[in-house]
Amino acid sequence: MKKVLLIQGHPDSESFNSALFDAYKKGLTQSGADVKEIIINELSFDPNLHFGYRKRTELEPDLVDSIEKIKWAEHLVFFYPVWWGSVPALLKGFLDRVFLPGLAFKKRENSLWWDKLLTGKTGHLISTLDQPAWFYWFYNRRPTYYAMKQMTLEFCGVKPVRTTTIGPLRLSKDSYRENWLKKVEKLGFNQK
Repeated sequence: MKKVLLIQGHPDSESFNSALFDAYKKGLTQSGADVKEIIINELSFDPNLHFGYRKRTELEPDLVDSIEKIKWAEHLVFFYPVWWGSVPALLKGFLDRVFLPGLAFKKRENSLWWDKLLTGKTGHLISTLDQPAWFYWFYNRRPTYYAMKQMTLEFCGVKPVRTTTIGPLRLSKDSYRENWLKKVEKLGFNQK
């Protein structure tokens, strides 16, 4: 039984991302997985890293709890929309405040290299967009894919990181969305 942490990064709790989150969770529950969740828009925290890494900003209780959940998890699953080629500001602020030196990575003294502190964990990114996934890959070169997969999760040792990109959502039919909800529920059941 895998320990799975679901992280909802869409600021709107009535979004299609929330429906995907619920579908994945339903599949996980049916598979018998041990599940915890973080719904970022329900947390109380300042998303700004005011001093960068020069000076530590005190962590709010919701972030301390989130860190404990990340430590506990074997598999991290993020749900978010792609906005302006990136993640929503709220998700970015969460990452800035939680994926800190000492938790997610450790810089080596007098070196450009670092130690990855989240090794042994796997990940999955489930994102939505308003363009076809193939267009996002071919024409735009998937900027969030690199930012989230390589520059964040893999930088910290999470590997492998699967990706599921769903689009276009704008002008999509109910049947298209229902089909994706079934696929994502199956992904949850298979704990991928």
